[in-house]
Amino acid sequence: MASKSKPKSGKKPTRAAKKGAAAKSRRKSAGRHKPTSAAKNLRQKKSAKKPQPKPAAVRAKRSPAKLSKKPPQVAPKISRESLPARQAPRPSIRHDSAGRGAPYYITTAIAYPNGPPHIGHAYEAIATDAIARFTRLDGFDVFFLTGTDEHGIKMLQTAAKEGITPKQLVERNVPRFKAMVAMLNCSNDEFIRTTEPRHHRASEAIWEAMEKNGDIYLDKYSGWYSVRDEAYYDESETRLDAANVRIGPNGTPVEWVEEESYFFRLSAYQGKLLELYASDPNYVLPRERFNEVMSFVKGGLKDLSISRTTFDWGVRVPGNPRHVMYVWVDALTNYLTAVDYPDVDSAKFKRFWPADLHVIGKDIVRFHAVYWPAFLISAGVAVPKRIYSHGFLFNRGEKMSKSVGNVIDPFDLVKAYGADPLRYFFLREVPFGQDGNYSHEAIINRINADLANDLGNLAQRSLTMVARQFGGALPKPGSFSAADETILAAADAMLAKAREFMTTQQLHQVLNTVWAAVADANRYFAGEAPWALAKTDPARQATVLYVTAEVLRQVAILCQPFMPESAGKLLDLLAIPADRRSFADFSTRIAAGATLPAPSPVFPRYIEPATQAAQ
Repeated sequence: MASKSKPKSGKKPTRAAKKGAAAKSRRKSAGRHKPTSAAKNLRQKKSAKKPQPKPAAVRAKRSPAKLSKKPPQVAPKISRESLPARQAPRPSIRHDSAGRGAPYYITTAIAYPNGPPHIGHAYEAIATDAIARFTRLDGFDVFFLTGTDEHGIKMLQTAAKEGITPKQLVERNVPRFKAMVAMLNCSNDEFIRTTEPRHHRASEAIWEAMEKNGDIYLDKYSGWYSVRDEAYYDESETRLDAANVRIGPNGTPVEWVEEESYFFRLSAYQGKLLELYASDPNYVLPRERFNEVMSFVKGGLKDLSISRTTFDWGVRVPGNPRHVMYVWVDALTNYLTAVDYPDVDSAKFKRFWPADLHVIGKDIVRFHAVYWPAFLISAGVAVPKRIYSHGFLFNRGEKMSKSVGNVIDPFDLVKAYGADPLRYFFLREVPFGQDGNYSHEAIINRINADLANDLGNLAQRSLTMVARQFGGALPKPGSFSAADETILAAADAMLAKAREFMTTQQLHQVLNTVWAAVADANRYFAGEAPWALAKTDPARQATVLYVTAEVLRQVAILCQPFMPESAGKLLDLLAIPADRRSFADFSTRIAAGATLPAPSPVFPRYIEPATQAAQ
């Protein structure tokens, strides 16, 4: 799910509870729950006198005899042995005995297609693709998943406003998301849709597994719900805005909801989740997101409402089709659906589950790092190995908003700048995991300074000399000087540094490492002045051009995850065969004597359309 938020639970309070237990209850996070149609009538009554969620102490006294299939239970005592076996990280060896790469499963969140894709969707897709491509080049057998989350009340309401059905809405918008990932040169192996029959089967199966484990029961929900966030909020997380409308932490309106609902016994999993986090301090990255998750769970967990009865656009609850699953139970299960769940004996499931990495937005960390592992532990399924949350993108420092008019279509950006330059800009400019800014001027600066001037100009000048001075054949080097050895050693060291940064998904640092080598290569080239050596020392010129070509080869190999098309073109100009471009080939020197194609610019400068037209 690409842009959803938090859930919480609570019930309408009694007068006796307001002064004491309610204050205590509000200090704890709740399990978010959804709205009823009747709640719309309450929106005008949102004020200081609004109903308050019922405190946990009062809820416990209420008899669930009429509604509950399985009454709430006391959380079991937790021991380290009670936590399902957490599989070790993937092996450091990158191939098995059959020569097949070790498995690596990576996913984006699945996007909510109630509107066309925006730049936030594009950013997540290219970042995840860069990680997937890097890992493939490192010899792993990568399975990369993305897709769309097509259920929920938000889809229903958007469709109603447009006078169409939810199915018509998704069939109109989903092709745009597919087109976006293709336009951005993403290498995803599958594009999953939650309206697929296989996904309904998987969602029903995980529900039944959780229910069999005693973690699902029927009760009533009362509390605040944000339709836009698809999230439930505790009383303490809401406030009245200037217009006296109650809003949640993301500034979205919330509605008071009361309805029959199935609950997931999230309160029973506090200890197990804390054990999970203690077992791996990098389970959630970056660190500030991990700290947020730990704080939330340590603050106490309440049972989570996981079904709705006020609409029917979703996966129906097994055995009670009047209820549809809470959209996050449905959405998160997509990661299992793609590897054949509930067929846990399938070759695909055994090979790729648990997922190695979920790449998501920071606004949905709670769903992925708290609810998702709790669901999986309940269902007896291994938890994923890591959750990585990226930050938000801001247009000139402003959050994107339709009302402000600064929402940018990724198709327009690619049309203006090209897919690879755009990929490079976002992955170099924004420290991965943090918020970032973009603007036309910033993009142009990166294109012209980093790509056209630093890398593109070095490649064009050096390869043009090879074409003119050596008939297009890469010259054989002589003995390496101290300067040659220094620049080659610096280039050789890039891969180890890049691998180290990639262990914690520091994409920007990988590119910083590569561009440090590009800067070194430019200084080396300028200092050696091969254009002057043509007459004074042709043999030395040959060595300088060979060394420069070798550094360009290594730079291009490491640029492939970030700019696959452009890096491929540079490797073509260096006559590197398609099967010699992986990290396994990184340290094998470029072959002297190879005939290079005629050089052509790989990274042209960006010229403003108005200036270009005037010329």
